[in-house]
Amino acid sequence: MPRERDPIDRADQHNARGIELADRGWLAEAAREFSRAIELDPASAHAHGNLAGVLAEQHRYREALAEHLAALAAEPDSAAAHQDLAGFLAAHALDMAVTELRESIALDPSRADAHLDLGLALADQGKPDEARHALRASLDLDPSDPAPRQELAALAMDEGDLREAISHLREVVRMEPENFEALLDLGACYAEKGFHAEAERAYARAAALRPDDLQLNYDLATLEARRGREAEALEALRRALSADPAKVRGWLADDPAFDALKGSAEFEQLARD
Repeated sequence: MPRERDPIDRADQHNARGIELADRGWLAEAAREFSRAIELDPASAHAHGNLAGVLAEQHRYREALAEHLAALAAEPDSAAAHQDLAGFLAAHALDMAVTELRESIALDPSRADAHLDLGLALADQGKPDEARHALRASLDLDPSDPAPRQELAALAMDEGDLREAISHLREVVRMEPENFEALLDLGACYAEKGFHAEAERAYARAAALRPDDLQLNYDLATLEARRGREAEALEALRRALSADPAKVRGWLADDPAFDALKGSAEFEQLARD
């Protein structure tokens, strides 16, 4: 009669062998060993976790997630299993999102919102060219949606292409006149290009929506400082400081836009107090 722990002992052997194979980079072979260990001992959270790790390395994210959840089902009080799941999510959630969105689009290429979500995820991954391609696909499918344009503008701003950003943002605010973030970005683009009057108009429209916004008032202060309008710059700066003094003073420390105001008693007091 076999010993009661024999299947568990054999599962441990397969698990140990799987670890050796995984360390050598032989992922398919390691996955088979871990799977065999689970067949022999389904309650082994360790084996489920090991298999999840190998599957994640193979970019088989759904299967990896299922194994992490199986590990927790086997041992709900395992601190290691909870930590392993958290590590998987921290490392691979965005990769998994991209994989699933690509699958969604392959199944139904007409889903404009899936292309949009893919563009956002790819941008977060630091892949601007792929993100731009996905966002343009979303825009082509649904030209009435301002969201892809706004995200394309953000990519253009990150790359310093202010002309393209302005083009997109002008269309966004035409479609959504009360889009505060788009107006704020439009003002920033105009200001950076030196189109001060246009920037002022964009900021005025934004101020009509959120007059006390920290970023808006700081950007206004920056614009007025660049234009040499000290009184207006200081007034906007006071409004920004009232929202978050520590953050604004941190920005002021390294912002060359206010160089012309440095030495002014009123500016120095605002920057210091």
